[in-house]
Amino acid sequence: MSGFAIAFVGFAAMLLLIAIRMPIALAMLAVGAAGYAYLSGPHALVYYLQTNTYSQFASYTLSVIPLFILMGALAEQSGIAATLFRVAERGFGRFKGGMPMAVIAACTGFGAICGSSVATTATFGRAALPELRRARVDVGLGTGTIAAGGTLGILIPPSVILVIYAITAEQNIAKLFQAALVPGLLAAAFYLIAIAVVVRRKPDLAPPVTATEAVRTPRPFWARPVGLIIFAGGAIGWLLGSLGTVGGVLLAIFGLLLLAADFAIVPAAAVAVTVVGGIYGEVFTPTEGAAVGAAVTLLVGLLQRTLSLGALKNALLQTAETSGMIFLILLGAEVFGAFLALTQMPATLASMVGQSGLPPYVVICGMLVTYLVLGAVMDELAMILLTLPVFIPIILRLDLGMPTEDVAIWFGILVLIVVGIGLSAPPIGLNVFIINKLATDVPIVETYRGVMPFVIADLIRLAIITLSPGVALALVRLLN
Repeated sequence: MSGFAIAFVGFAAMLLLIAIRMPIALAMLAVGAAGYAYLSGPHALVYYLQTNTYSQFASYTLSVIPLFILMGALAEQSGIAATLFRVAERGFGRFKGGMPMAVIAACTGFGAICGSSVATTATFGRAALPELRRARVDVGLGTGTIAAGGTLGILIPPSVILVIYAITAEQNIAKLFQAALVPGLLAAAFYLIAIAVVVRRKPDLAPPVTATEAVRTPRPFWARPVGLIIFAGGAIGWLLGSLGTVGGVLLAIFGLLLLAADFAIVPAAAVAVTVVGGIYGEVFTPTEGAAVGAAVTLLVGLLQRTLSLGALKNALLQTAETSGMIFLILLGAEVFGAFLALTQMPATLASMVGQSGLPPYVVICGMLVTYLVLGAVMDELAMILLTLPVFIPIILRLDLGMPTEDVAIWFGILVLIVVGIGLSAPPIGLNVFIINKLATDVPIVETYRGVMPFVIADLIRLAIITLSPGVALALVRLLN
């Protein structure tokens, strides 16, 4: 039996195990180990597991994953999401569709702190759903908005999915974060436009409301002078080039927030500016940024007295459980990838595609369609780890008129967008299931109906970034 045929049998066996509800991590690990032993012998498998498991999980780079998860968990337990939603509600609530728009705006801000789509969806399901009901927002539109807004948790950097893509594809994490910013903000803008179009056609779906908390958070006496100093320092640093383009601009924006914005959003802005600005400005590496972000989020929760001992315990437990799940999937994917490498399927497939004469964009569209199909029935993390060993060699051989690093970064953003679509689109959509567990009285069909305008907006955005790689690469090229 040829290596290609053995790999095909391995894929079929793994999908069968997943179909009978074996955990995806164990399915990949079992099939990968069996295939490796079949091709190289059981002694080679034991030696591989002895050496590779330790070397993989002792990697310094992997420590960024639990640190970003901890930062998001601390932000969730500290009530930062609820504060962001209240501020966004005061800004958008008076307009038609204002309450769903407030959810998207708050999810955008929270996405700069929390790198998880599931956590963002669950957090705003608890924080925003009661307010949407009180504002008489249509249940389908309300739950659909939260499900779609939850995807901003991975679309806005920092993103755990992007970190895993960077590790798997051996790419620079900071550059992927830079590339994700514009498409992520574009997603938020497209979601706001989608809501505006929907409520323009049917105004009764989301009538305007009077904000439930019109009083702005009192501003401490020191906020304006400190804000003026930070704004001036950021502007001067940007002009002189001493802080870098992004570092100076973000400091200036943070100074403006202290000067004029609702003070309630300042703690969340402080965390976002520290992490994103520090990474973009090359003040620290992504791993250091994750550690600093977790420490700053903890400090914010303690200073605001919103993070109790019980909440801190919950955040640590949530971090441990999520990290353990991700690491087990990483181990399964690593073993399965080693099995595929022994079969030489990725290299053979890449060679076949290169010799087929197919236009590069036809190949890319085929990959994206594959992701859309898999995303409807499979966990997004497992889907990425399963396909990248096959797709990356192919994508790097395509003649797209760009350096291979740019191609890999751009493809990572396309994968991120498709993963976001899979999280909210029928027939499964993990975010839809999460929000329906919180809104048990809402039929899941209603949530799917509410999420469809956002899926259409995502498909339009996917087409734009596929046809115009510069949208994703512009910031990378500017900063590097």
